[in-house]
Amino acid sequence: MRFEDKVGIVTGAGQGIGEAYARALAAEGAGVVVADVRKDAGERVAGEIRAAGGDALFVEVDVSSPDSVAAMADAAIQKYGGLDYLVNNAAIYGDMKMASLLTVDWDYYQHFMAVNLNGALLCIRACWESIAARGGGAILNQSSTAAWMGAGFYGIAKLGLNGITQSLARELGPRNIRVNAIAPGPIDTEATRSVVPKPILKQILSGMPLSRQGTPDDLVGACLFLLSDEARWITGHVLNVDGGQIMRP
Repeated sequence: MRFEDKVGIVTGAGQGIGEAYARALAAEGAGVVVADVRKDAGERVAGEIRAAGGDALFVEVDVSSPDSVAAMADAAIQKYGGLDYLVNNAAIYGDMKMASLLTVDWDYYQHFMAVNLNGALLCIRACWESIAARGGGAILNQSSTAAWMGAGFYGIAKLGLNGITQSLARELGPRNIRVNAIAPGPIDTEATRSVVPKPILKQILSGMPLSRQGTPDDLVGACLFLLSDEARWITGHVLNVDGGQIMRP
């Protein structure tokens, strides 16, 4: 119960990795705001957390909209009195259009970046003051090994998110707010199955030291650790949880 009497928002918590994070936080005592653009999915996760004895609130949010993000933070604060944690997991991924940087539709590119990159910054801007008012806390951004793989606009968004992580770790450190990121490798989710063809996935896995696909549960331990007081002197760090796919000095 490392998070008893604590409150956290998890964006993109209606399925996959975000759902696993939200369930794990609630299981260790946190009040969890399940934030998602999909109402049915988010309400399902929040309802199942409550049915299991946890404390959860669903809030519909479009992380690319400053007004929507502000309303999300306000709803969380009204319900719980304040915030301690923010997990920026929301992203366009499972239904991502596949195109090169030279040919991707410009309006789509701008919308993609508004969600996958700027959305995390908007959420942090909306939440940090409440976290600071409670004495500090932690923010976790969901990056990807794609950040170091020249993986088109998806990889660029994740590389930019790493930059946001490090820059805001410096800005928010004096407020006792830690900012870190997790960079997953290939994770077995419905979204990944819809984006990565099986032959390509097989090739990726064959070159990894731990040559299997990860699961959302493989990421949960790292998420909870980086949010918890066990990581109280860690900030500005991007932690690969990837079976050894990317090895950085």
